[in-house]
Amino acid sequence: MHLATSLFSTYTGFLSSTKFVMKSSTVLLPPLKSEKVLDQLRERIRYLHYSIRTEEAYVYWVRFFIRFHGLRHPATLGANEVETFLSWLVNTRGVAASTHKQALSALLFFYGKVLGVDLPWMKEIGRPRTRQRLPVVLSPDEVARLLCFLDGEHRLFAQLLYGTGMRINEGLQLRVKDVDFEHSTIIVREGKGGKDRAVMLPQSLITGLREQLARARLYWAADQAAGRGGVAMPDALERKYPRAGSSWNWFWVFPQSTHSVDPRSGVVRRHHLYDQTFQRSFKRALSCSGICKAATPHSLRHSFATAVLQAGYDIRTVQELLGHADVKTTMIYTHVLKVGGGGVRSPVDSLPEVTQG
Repeated sequence: MHLATSLFSTYTGFLSSTKFVMKSSTVLLPPLKSEKVLDQLRERIRYLHYSIRTEEAYVYWVRFFIRFHGLRHPATLGANEVETFLSWLVNTRGVAASTHKQALSALLFFYGKVLGVDLPWMKEIGRPRTRQRLPVVLSPDEVARLLCFLDGEHRLFAQLLYGTGMRINEGLQLRVKDVDFEHSTIIVREGKGGKDRAVMLPQSLITGLREQLARARLYWAADQAAGRGGVAMPDALERKYPRAGSSWNWFWVFPQSTHSVDPRSGVVRRHHLYDQTFQRSFKRALSCSGICKAATPHSLRHSFATAVLQAGYDIRTVQELLGHADVKTTMIYTHVLKVGGGGVRSPVDSLPEVTQG
């Protein structure tokens, strides 16, 4: 109790003695109910509907930041401490530019959305330059070889990623209602940036998807018979429609065979297929296929984009299918096509044959 009072006094004193600018967006946020700093961070993240992955990452970096500075309250830490921490990550731990960016984003969110203050100097902190790397792309022959070493729902899921260009989490979170067989369309809900979009339903996968839904319905029926809670619902829909999570329409297309504890609600329910499970199967299949590329499940999305561009579709169409906010992101695939299959011929291929006399 004394510690909490001391921290609160230090915090309020720090606010009164430092020039902070309140964010207009922060003023509109409801007051926090949690007492502990990290619980406040989780509360704010969930209120703003950030993903569980973002929550885990932000909590990790804020906890790391506090421990790095000897468990001092963040309200007592300023520009020097933040810059020291971020510099240490780069210079001592050698983290990648993307990791540095994530740590900075976590601290910006924490100070702005949880402590309710805007620190202009944080936006001026130097960021490591992100290296632009060409995506790993698999040829159609390589995709076919890879699929030979995948079985069951993992094979179907890999075909779906390659056939639609969905991100792995978008595919895993598909609900029954999102698959429209009549219009040959799949609706991707809450994609990156919180946007919905429509992608094609590959005709060659219709039979496989119907069979997958038949298997999923057996899991759903078993849960109904056992009186188990429904699947997790997005945002506040679970409070608004408490029974919707138990309906067939909201059930997962790719459900996990077992039940697990929901990390946020603590409810034991059926989750969708775990991404780690599929990633392990993908890695084994890649090894067995003899493909010597550093491919990941995300490479199927890259391969989709490249194949669609090679088929002659315009860049804007590909942008919409991939759900890119900026066409510049989609343009990276044109760089892949400029070499190899893109038609730039190497001069060594034009050398005349000369024999030694």
